[in-house]
Amino acid sequence: MTGNDEEHPGAARILAAIAALHARLDAIEATGRRELGEVGGLAVRSVPAWCRPTQGEARWQVALVTAAAIALQLPVPGRLDLVRPAWVLPAVQGALLLALVVANPHRINRESTALRMLSLSLATLLSLANAWAAAALVNQLVHAKGIGNSASTLDSPAPLLVTGGAIWLTNVIVFALWYWEFDQGGPVARALGTARRTPDFLFPQMTLIDDPRLVRKDWEASLTDYLYLAFTNATAFSPTDTMPLSRWAKMAMTLQSVVSLVTAALVIARAVNIFR
Repeated sequence: MTGNDEEHPGAARILAAIAALHARLDAIEATGRRELGEVGGLAVRSVPAWCRPTQGEARWQVALVTAAAIALQLPVPGRLDLVRPAWVLPAVQGALLLALVVANPHRINRESTALRMLSLSLATLLSLANAWAAAALVNQLVHAKGIGNSASTLDSPAPLLVTGGAIWLTNVIVFALWYWEFDQGGPVARALGTARRTPDFLFPQMTLIDDPRLVRKDWEASLTDYLYLAFTNATAFSPTDTMPLSRWAKMAMTLQSVVSLVTAALVIARAVNIFR
């Protein structure tokens, strides 16, 4: 201890208290940084789940929705003859779905090129089958031909509405799968937190991350959110609460709206004409 410290013990205590305060503030700041986290260099209340690694989505939810899209092909007469016999295409799609479930049955958080290609192939088959059915239905409605092998289908409102409804609902599921497959690089990239690009869709929860009363801290977009997005886009023919950010997302939503509008308008118009 120096002579000045001996002469002024109060000053030494003050200096020691100031040093301790600085150390405490540094510790609080370090703790706060760890708790707050940083996203893009900006500190926020907490790192949202869609910006960090998570456990991934449950496989059974995605499998159930995909199985529904496959099953919806059955009410379409002859699947409008895309592939004959009509059961071949749903069988192939079912086999691809079964392979995905067996290879990764629990959580969709496994990075695999083979599984990624298998999943995209299944979505592509569903899309092609439904696009063909929609195009054939529109063509036959415009030219007043029978649907599939039933010449009287166009003259019966119930089968016509069932066919049109199955195609319309499959269209919703198919586009939901594409949105889900490509947003931020796909479900695996979102689960592992390895997505390097900005989100392709802006969900309302992403703008409310600072209010825990409105958004759970573990919220992240799942297939259910993309189903809602596809359904509202197919009914309103425009974005509702979720906004497309990337160009491909805007074009995909535009295409979905066109398909939904044409299918619904022609089927409803034909059904109303039959009722009259």
